[in-house]
Amino acid sequence: MGEYIRGMSKHFFLISFLPAVFYWYLESYYEPKIAAVGGVLLALLELIFEKICIKQVHAISKANFFLIFFLGALSFFDNQGIWFKLQPCLTGIGIGAFLIFKVLKGKGLLFEMMESISDPKKMPPLEIMTKFEAHVALFFLGYGGFMGLVAFHATTGQWTFFKTIGFYIISIIFFLIELIWLRAMMKRWFLKKNEELLKKF
Repeated sequence: MGEYIRGMSKHFFLISFLPAVFYWYLESYYEPKIAAVGGVLLALLELIFEKICIKQVHAISKANFFLIFFLGALSFFDNQGIWFKLQPCLTGIGIGAFLIFKVLKGKGLLFEMMESISDPKKMPPLEIMTKFEAHVALFFLGYGGFMGLVAFHATTGQWTFFKTIGFYIISIIFFLIELIWLRAMMKRWFLKKNEELLKKF
């Protein structure tokens, strides 16, 4: 069963590349409206595959598909590929803005999710998680802005790279840096708590 799940996850990871890669291929040989139709159809296939893999479709996946559909429709009727290529820009800015909104309300989205499934005694401190989520929000905002520049000023091949493999490379580097930062912050937090305990005796 574990092997089956790992295999399906691997296929889901690979199929997530398809809309952008297929769009790049079609735009190389056909007009933008044909490429947009192909990209939307592959995005729909990705949604179906997610349902098969994990037995549900996350809200963010649905929102992303409808955004692709809307931008694909604009590209089709305007026969301009720029609309379709704005999807990662708008998605990144949307996710970043939502995370910032949740942080400013008091509790971030990630903290709320952890709170619902974890033992409260094992939860990381709220102040550290708030800073971490602010970093993640800024990462998505920065990525969204960068992809907007790529959409307007780079080739479709370069856009495809930064939407797929490039995004994963940047994400891995970012989260490795954040992991080092989290370890340092947690160590400092424990030292501070120990000092406070010692002062009581």
